[in-house]
Amino acid sequence: MNIIIIRYGEIILKGFNRKFFEEKLINNIKQVLKDHQYRFRRADSLIYLEIDNADLEAVARKLSKIFGVVSINIAAVTNNELESICQTALIKLEEQLLTENHSFKVVSKRGNKKFPLSSLEISREVGAFLLTKHPNLRVDVHNPEITIFVEVREEQTYVYSKKIPGPGGLPYGTSGRGLLLLSGGIDSPVAGWLMAKRGLELEALHFHSYPFTSERAKEKVFDLAQILTQYCNQIKLHTVNLLKIQTEIKKNCPEEMFTIISRRFMMQIAQQIALKNNCEAIITGENLAQVASQTIQGLTVTNSVVDLIVLRPLIGLDKQEIITIAEKINTYKTSILPYEDCCTVFLPKHPVTKPRLEKVIKAESSLDIPALVEEALANLETIEFKQ
Repeated sequence: MNIIIIRYGEIILKGFNRKFFEEKLINNIKQVLKDHQYRFRRADSLIYLEIDNADLEAVARKLSKIFGVVSINIAAVTNNELESICQTALIKLEEQLLTENHSFKVVSKRGNKKFPLSSLEISREVGAFLLTKHPNLRVDVHNPEITIFVEVREEQTYVYSKKIPGPGGLPYGTSGRGLLLLSGGIDSPVAGWLMAKRGLELEALHFHSYPFTSERAKEKVFDLAQILTQYCNQIKLHTVNLLKIQTEIKKNCPEEMFTIISRRFMMQIAQQIALKNNCEAIITGENLAQVASQTIQGLTVTNSVVDLIVLRPLIGLDKQEIITIAEKINTYKTSILPYEDCCTVFLPKHPVTKPRLEKVIKAESSLDIPALVEEALANLETIEFKQ
């Protein structure tokens, strides 16, 4: 019989709140397993799943996207007799063998202290048995191509050969709620993923400038939201047309301040949507000094228009670090599709890089800000994406 073993990490460090985090993790796991018949057991900070009539590899891949999960193993279960352990280890080894020239090692853990052999002795006995069946294999304890893991527990032994890494972090939904400004570029999906990894439940907001931006640009954002549901189960995405506001800024404000004033409108609209939907923070993909509006001075001017905390998890990363995460979470190829976003509409030739708050406030004083914000919110559209 094969089962899935789920390991979690940071949750173990929690004190009196540990039960809360564990229960949230279990609920998130059960949500992924809602279409399966399964038996669930928890022991020794591990979760054991027996799943009926399922492709365990496919299920494990879904489970590996759950925040809080450190790793997953598909393990064979056997009794605590050394002969049975050796035979089971042979099966797991042969699942991985491509040639007879692989290097391997056996790593054992004796959780059952009544078992007559130590962890090192178990590894030696199992390794020696495997070599009798495949004498051309090589033992390499430092950099093996195949590792066989043996865990002897109180009632039975688990043998596996692969660890499927999980994202780690904290269970989704344990750290409050945040509104992600989802632009369609590389950065914002990564920012949302990183905050979700810290347990923050996401809603999303996308600004567009239709018809100056295309429907395909909006569909790209929909695709990104759908990808994020692999980690977040479901995401409610709000869309707001910013074109009227951008047109008014172009007519009434200095060209070099167009971007920074647009960003201030976005933040005000975002704050109202966040508060209405019980979100306690705004999340952006801004990265220090990446573009003109993301200087210290620009971010200060942008922040001044809202009261909610603005979370910028990418603030100190370079572009390659962000791309690496985007590739890992499968958003990169969608993000680089060549469809324009609202930030490219009426883009100034020489945007201000060190704006002063008093000058920005004076520049936008000719605008009826409350009315423009209200009109934009009146045309809000919302769509929900599910896993």
